[in-house]
Amino acid sequence: MLPILLPLFIGVVIIAVIIGKPYWREFKRKRVNQVPFPKEWRKILKHRMPYFRKMPADLQLQLKQHIQIFLAEKEFIGCNGVIISDDIRVTIAAQACLLLLNRKTDYYPKLRTILVYPRAFTKQQQTRSSDGVHFSQHVAMSGESWGFGKIVLSWQDTLDGAYLPDDGHNVVIHEFAHQLDQEDGLADGAPILGKDQSYACWADVFSDQFEQLKYQANSGSHSIFDYYGATNPAEFFAVASEVFFEKAKQLRHEHPKLYEQLSLYYRVDPSLW
Repeated sequence: MLPILLPLFIGVVIIAVIIGKPYWREFKRKRVNQVPFPKEWRKILKHRMPYFRKMPADLQLQLKQHIQIFLAEKEFIGCNGVIISDDIRVTIAAQACLLLLNRKTDYYPKLRTILVYPRAFTKQQQTRSSDGVHFSQHVAMSGESWGFGKIVLSWQDTLDGAYLPDDGHNVVIHEFAHQLDQEDGLADGAPILGKDQSYACWADVFSDQFEQLKYQANSGSHSIFDYYGATNPAEFFAVASEVFFEKAKQLRHEHPKLYEQLSLYYRVDPSLW
């Protein structure tokens, strides 16, 4: 009888763990938010994040609560001599959690580890020339988002992105936008949308804007977006997210349809901050 009941018992336990895991996770997150936001963290926010003071009070509170949970669940690893401190953790977490306001979130569920380098790091990249010849080259990078639970960031570029909140360049926003894009398993510039958004409308607007940026990059004409966004739709979404948070008024004026889609997705209107 025991050999028959044992597999059944194990199966019941496994099912109970699977069903109970989300509830246990929410319980732990509520416990984290019951702890007051540390005063030292508040000082870091005010020192490192100029835009924080411009945000509405309710969004400031949300951001601080998100930061607490993010830091409780993610691991930071210093590379090439970087020693992880609260300054590094809070500065990165604050910018990452900016993308999670006003909506239900599971805090980048695929992400486990953030690797922090002191400055731009090099990566060997395979490239093909116009005549079809393959070769490798070392490319300097300020950040990278991996699909299997890791993000790599340059601390110097992270500081620059936080300190200049209106230049349209923010490596943390860029790489964490990639994480949102990758939540459905594909990095294709189409993240999981809310119930009130249309994938068809999203595709129409983003495709049109992406093609426009490719033309501007090829012709060398001015664009509010970094030409890097013309690489592929995934990079365009990440670059557009940077501009949405950092040049909101200009984006709304020059590209109102794109701004509307991003505002619906991120559930905020940074042009009012």
